[in-house]
Amino acid sequence: MDQSSSQRAVVVGVDYGTLSGRAVVVRVADGAELGSAVHEYRHAVMDRALSAHAGEALPPDWALQVPADYVEVLRQAVPAAVAAAGVDPADVIGIGTDFTACTMVPTTSDGTPLCELEQFAARPHAYVKLWKHHAAQGQADRINALAHARGEEWIARYGGFISSEWEFAKGLQVLEEDPEVYAAMEHWVEAADWIVWQLTGRYVRNACTAGYKGIYQDGAYPTEDFLAALNPGFAGFVREKVEHEIGQLGHRAGTLSARAAAWTGLPEGIAVAVGNVDAHVTAPAADALEPGQMVAIMGTSTCHVMNGETLAEVPGMCGVVHGGIVEGAWGYEAGQSGVGDIFGWYAAHQVPAEYADEARRRGVSVHELLTERAAAQQIGEHGLIALDWHSGNRSVLVDHELSGLVLGLTLTTRPEDVYRALLEATAFGTRTIVEAFAGAGVPVTELVVAGGLLKNRFLMQLYADVTGLPLSVIASEQGPALGSAIHAAVAAGAHPDVRAGAAAMGRRIAAAYTPDEDAARRYDALYAEYRQLHDHFGRGGSDVMHRLRRIRREALAAPGRPAPGEPVPVGTDGAERAARTAEVVS
Repeated sequence: MDQSSSQRAVVVGVDYGTLSGRAVVVRVADGAELGSAVHEYRHAVMDRALSAHAGEALPPDWALQVPADYVEVLRQAVPAAVAAAGVDPADVIGIGTDFTACTMVPTTSDGTPLCELEQFAARPHAYVKLWKHHAAQGQADRINALAHARGEEWIARYGGFISSEWEFAKGLQVLEEDPEVYAAMEHWVEAADWIVWQLTGRYVRNACTAGYKGIYQDGAYPTEDFLAALNPGFAGFVREKVEHEIGQLGHRAGTLSARAAAWTGLPEGIAVAVGNVDAHVTAPAADALEPGQMVAIMGTSTCHVMNGETLAEVPGMCGVVHGGIVEGAWGYEAGQSGVGDIFGWYAAHQVPAEYADEARRRGVSVHELLTERAAAQQIGEHGLIALDWHSGNRSVLVDHELSGLVLGLTLTTRPEDVYRALLEATAFGTRTIVEAFAGAGVPVTELVVAGGLLKNRFLMQLYADVTGLPLSVIASEQGPALGSAIHAAVAAGAHPDVRAGAAAMGRRIAAAYTPDEDAARRYDALYAEYRQLHDHFGRGGSDVMHRLRRIRREALAAPGRPAPGEPVPVGTDGAERAARTAEVVS
């Protein structure tokens, strides 16, 4: 490639999120983002019913998607991003992708998703299980118990716990709840690898998800003997449905096929990078690959990733994988299952109409109004402590049967009080993770934030004050997509490796927020209360959260339960009870 061509060369990064896919066109020479486009998934997240089969209710804790929505991102967002960038498609030399994880697709041998087969179109287990599908907690519990009972060495690489979000728990759930779908499933594929398969025609498992989500350590998966002890029918799971060629991060998975070139408008034969995870691929986008730099990708959930020079066992971490973030280093991962999701739930469902009306009059969002009012408070003024477990706990407890809690409510508590307590709870959750790493000999020296929540300046300062760390922010608003673009550039040969690509194309604003000593001291007192609640409800002091989950499941499974959206009939007894209640109130 001559100098003129190298200056024109661009790559495309595609970030597959929970609700949409984003494509960005990036200049290889300096990482300049020239154009982007977003395409929302038509079916979004199916967590109450299969949208294609109205009336068929899904059990609690399910989260499914339709894989055809992912292909539509290639058809819509990629050409739109290239057009917005105003570049010649001929100058695109590579494409890279990232995905939420662990998001699993059951397919036939040629990669056809089972949900696209007529006989399985109405079967929930034939669809994509999104990362936040937590209905396999029972299977995860059995995997953990058996691993500890047998002294399996690999369990320590995952902080002592396998998550219900991961490949093996979800796969075991399919076997035990729909054996016919399991038998028809010839590949159990991470969506990160499935989309690369669609781009290239080649199935290559990426080293990131294989290690963090697929229990692939030191060149091996759990043994067939272990799997058979879980369920005799599970013995061949790895050999028959999981095991496949593994590609290293930044390497070329293949080249763009004629079919995918027609979808995207990109040149056939350009490099396609090995797939990756949205969080892990963001570290090079922030040029934060050194030991001690913990990257927190804050969106609907938060994933914490960092590199280390040595192997350590961190209690409750999601995993440690050699080459899991960048080749040659131990990549550590932890996370919080709910962050932005919690704030969104609260603003949408727990705030009175008068707040929404005021926000509308002022031309701001409900979040902005709540943040403004919360920021006007003194630390501790609301008298509340919250637990940020509305989507369970990913680290350090690794228990998705846990649930949210707000303690200290009175009749004078206002919406902004609870909102601030929830913001603080997520910061306390991050501090718990940071302290777990430090206690295991993997110190965190800098917190680097990426994701949509970094726009909330009050929240960012709160995190700096709570953690006591300098907080840097990624310079890009599209961190994962930029990270995928960096991997595409490396796969295309424009940079020798991911570290070099990160140095040329990634960037962050160092120490954009620094801790306030007085605020940090006052937050220490609140954090001490958070840790007491954390350990009481999360480490066996009380099992009430688990019991409530069980009661809910039993109630939802009761005969005669109305389908989603169906009106609930009110019988004579119910009408009489309502009338008696009205009399008492009056």
